[in-house]
Amino acid sequence: MLDVRSPGEYNHAHIPFATSFPLFTDEERKIVGTTYKQKSREDAIKIGLDFFGPKMRKMVEEAEAISNSSQSEIRNVKPEIFIYCWRGGMRSAAIAWLLDLYGFKVYTLAGGYKVFRNYVLQTFEQPFQFKILGGYTGSGKTRVLNELERQTETVIDLERIASHKGSAFGSFKMPPQPKQEMFENLLATELWKKSPSITHPSPIWLEDESQRIGDLNIPNALWNTMRRSPILFLEIPFEERLNYIVEEYGECEKEKLIDATTRISQRLGGLDAKNTIGFLENGELKEAFRILLRYYDKHYLKGLHNRKAVSSLLTKIDCETVAANNAVLLTKYQPA
Repeated sequence: MLDVRSPGEYNHAHIPFATSFPLFTDEERKIVGTTYKQKSREDAIKIGLDFFGPKMRKMVEEAEAISNSSQSEIRNVKPEIFIYCWRGGMRSAAIAWLLDLYGFKVYTLAGGYKVFRNYVLQTFEQPFQFKILGGYTGSGKTRVLNELERQTETVIDLERIASHKGSAFGSFKMPPQPKQEMFENLLATELWKKSPSITHPSPIWLEDESQRIGDLNIPNALWNTMRRSPILFLEIPFEERLNYIVEEYGECEKEKLIDATTRISQRLGGLDAKNTIGFLENGELKEAFRILLRYYDKHYLKGLHNRKAVSSLLTKIDCETVAANNAVLLTKYQPA
């Protein structure tokens, strides 16, 4: 799958798993676009051909190199190539013509990336069946989701897709977050893969999240569906969760922990923020996280109950410790 838009367009967001294969650089695209607007379509095409002509051989060779990495088992048969640009217009048509001339079997996306994006946004409107895994911070919900998936339950890990664990400390040990549009593309792709079907007949497990995950937002329509879905809440003792958090974040740099605390100091409260930073500076991680955990418990409890008919949606499950095998308790107490 080749994305023939400019590098800037691709880096902003693209169809997941597509390879960047730009017809124009960002600057060339700007020149062609300006010419189209200020002069004429014909003048823009001529300038585009000036840019395209010298690249033809190199583009054929690049397409060949890309295809060789997924070469058909049938000798001398080139793989099929799928091409898209922004609207399914001249850029994809030009490269499709070139690669077809060379001998590739080429398809183009009618309507281009814009059609894909419309389908992404429509996806979030669908009436998905979710089961929401709830629990205070430090409940090991990601571990439990991984275990549920190992048991062949259908799971989507929102924090993995968003590259963020949700709190002020959520970027630690995580890669950079995608742009909002790319996050939506990745999320929609997971929903298509995991939607109930013959191969995935069960509802989808999601972690109970705030609508905002780091710098990203769960799309409104999908968020509303999540808020109407049944919640299975892991009830784990405070001290057990505290020990887990200390283990999880104890190796992080002191300066990063202090910076993250400073960012939420206004919400945390002046005295608690001062005490937390003091404990961090003195290496008393457990006491620092004790204050932070109380804050996040209060914050999470407010979000949990800030939804309609929460009493009918909520099932609490008593767990002695933070453990992946708490998944066994979930499968036992699944609500109808």
